Amino acid sequence: MPRPTLTPAVRSGLSIAAAVGIYGVSFGALGVAAGLSVPQTCALSLLMFTGGSQFAFVGVIGGGGTGLSALTAATLLGLRNGVYGMQLEALLRPRRPMAPVYAQFTIDESMANATAQQDPDEQRRGFWTAGLGVFLTWNLFTLIGALAGNAMGDPAMWGLDGAACAAFLGLLWPRLHGRDPIAIAVVCAFVTVVFTPLTPPGLPIIIAAVVAAGVWAVQQRRAA
Repeated sequence: MPRPTLTPAVRSGLSIAAAVGIYGVSFGALGVAAGLSVPQTCALSLLMFTGGSQFAFVGVIGGGGTGLSALTAATLLGLRNGVYGMQLEALLRPRRPMAPVYAQFTIDESMANATAQQDPDEQRRGFWTAGLGVFLTWNLFTLIGALAGNAMGDPAMWGLDGAACAAFLGLLWPRLHGRDPIAIAVVCAFVTVVFTPLTPPGLPIIIAAVVAAGVWAVQQRRAA
């Protein structure tokens, strides 16, 4: 008897793709509001493809920060994907020629869907369904959002100056579980507020990321 096509890993991956991809609309609109063209905004989703880093990038650019500051902030937020990659390499054991392809689709959602499965085949199906599904829907809705945002005219008329922060918080908040992550988030928010009027755009995010890494390291040392 053939294995059913819509296994639990596939069903959950498709649900994740449908739910997460819609956020691409907000990123597309925010990208053009920050001064990027429609092709540039779409290129970020195609090549960078990690929501938190993308929102950080356009947030810094929209705030008047330099490209280097925006790239640094996006890179710091994307470091977690490197940790995911090491975990998934041990879990899925991809062939070496396929490693760059796996890396492109290693995001929060594909990692979560893969590690939630027990069967090795289901782990692979979970990874690819969520990774490819989110990639397709995220890029489709990024294009829709960019085209819609481009047609809106002056972004100041629509109050989009604070939308990047709101969208990023919407992605971040559901991932905060337990006192330690919430405490780190509160500390970083405080640091960002303090340094925003004192430093150029982009630097408060970088400083907050460094503080988060330091607090996390202290917590790990105490736990050991």
